[in-house]
Amino acid sequence: MFYFIIIIIIIIIINLITFTTFALDKWKAVKHKRRVSEAVLLMLTFLGGTIGAIFGIFIFRHKISKKSFLLKIGLIILLQILIIIIYNKTKN
Repeated sequence: MFYFIIIIIIIIIINLITFTTFALDKWKAVKHKRRVSEAVLLMLTFLGGTIGAIFGIFIFRHKISKKSFLLKIGLIILLQILIIIIYNKTKN
């Protein structure tokens, strides 16, 4: 149970970081400042910040028109779902 709580806390933290990074990148885009790279946004999403990324995309309307980026986010989500399915099948 202890490890489960630690994992939940880590997931919450990575999602908050991801959401904040999307907000920062949107702010920098509006101010015409140096941006956060797409690679960083995608890596944070891949590392567990999927919920933060989705909220960041829709709340800030950030990267919403960039189809290639949204496709990559979708592929990351599918990969994460696949990993969860495989993990659950091998666990049982």
